[in-house]
Amino acid sequence: MTDPAAAATPGFARAAPLEIVAPGYGGGSLADVLPSALAVLGVPGAGDPLGLTAALPGVRRIAVLLVDGLGWHQIPTAAPYAPTLAGLVATAGRPLTCGFPSTTPTSLVTLGTGAAPGAHGVLGFTLRVPGTDRVLNHIDWADDPQPLRWQPVPTQLERARAAGVAVTVVSRPEFGGTGLTLAANRGGDYRGAAGVDALAATMLAALAAGPGPTLVSGYHPDVDRNGHLSGVDSVPWRAAVAEVDALLARLVDGLPADAALLVTADHGQLDVPAGHRFDLDTDPRLRAGVRVVAGEPRVRYLHVAPGATADVVAAWSGVLGAAARVLTRAEAVATGWFGPVPEEHLGRLGDVVVICNDTYAVMASRSESPLLSRLVAFHGADTAAEMTIPLLVLRG
Repeated sequence: MTDPAAAATPGFARAAPLEIVAPGYGGGSLADVLPSALAVLGVPGAGDPLGLTAALPGVRRIAVLLVDGLGWHQIPTAAPYAPTLAGLVATAGRPLTCGFPSTTPTSLVTLGTGAAPGAHGVLGFTLRVPGTDRVLNHIDWADDPQPLRWQPVPTQLERARAAGVAVTVVSRPEFGGTGLTLAANRGGDYRGAAGVDALAATMLAALAAGPGPTLVSGYHPDVDRNGHLSGVDSVPWRAAVAEVDALLARLVDGLPADAALLVTADHGQLDVPAGHRFDLDTDPRLRAGVRVVAGEPRVRYLHVAPGATADVVAAWSGVLGAAARVLTRAEAVATGWFGPVPEEHLGRLGDVVVICNDTYAVMASRSESPLLSRLVAFHGADTAAEMTIPLLVLRG
């Protein structure tokens, strides 16, 4: 298969895997998928930044499948084990970017709200709750902070339902009712589905359930999970990719004639070798002046002691060197990577923001779960391998 990143498409598609890529907000990002889908379904006032209306005339039902961890730059590696995926990318695929950071909670809420991360406030895998030293893990989030307060932006699913669209969310049973699900997908009827067979059957059943306009949002996590645990192109990762291929084949075969399937991802992944890992918990130079550590290994948010920002920036810059960019909060916001960040969300970002380059990461072996240090593949930063994601547009 020809590497899709070599196609004559936007600059982030042509970027080499380790080049830095800016989010394509406003016409080339994950945030643009559901607004464009709603425009196809005739929701009043919905914009169409991806131009899907012209490509999908007569479509009354849309299924959106997000495959966790299936980045654009991983597709050539996946192709030998996913011939259906490879063929669909060649005929119906285009690249987008996710938002920043390139991490699952941020991306799920970006997809669901159609907003950049700065606006919806889910600005990382873990965030310090302002005014406290507590670190919120969005994957383990129940109801504190209250999801509708922590993430105040209405979802595109709510907007669709208010316009008379039947809306269903299909994901793992254990994710129903969590804080992250409410932040990203409130407005949809939740259906639990464990495994690819149940996911396909439940999505297709919801898609065909009624006569009116319909939106179905599905989520599959296993490519990401196996990449983290075993590495990209490992045997478990290949098996997960093959399962996705079977899922896609079944969804495509079962699409009603007036339906379309949109397939995308939340981020890509890259392996981080042992020699490219710093540990802030075993290096006193990195711990000095730091009160609370959040974010994740590829993007760290450092909340520092009063007056310590300049010293922490200098210390981390000296230790990490070319392995990372060490920015103040104001400098990080000024890049535009988060989109506009309102005042009420600024405190969720660290006083210092550390973005890893190349295949480097900063671990926290004592203050975070020991499992994290044993992972093989990571994401979160702004390389093309992490930021560039596919969009497949398929008609019934």
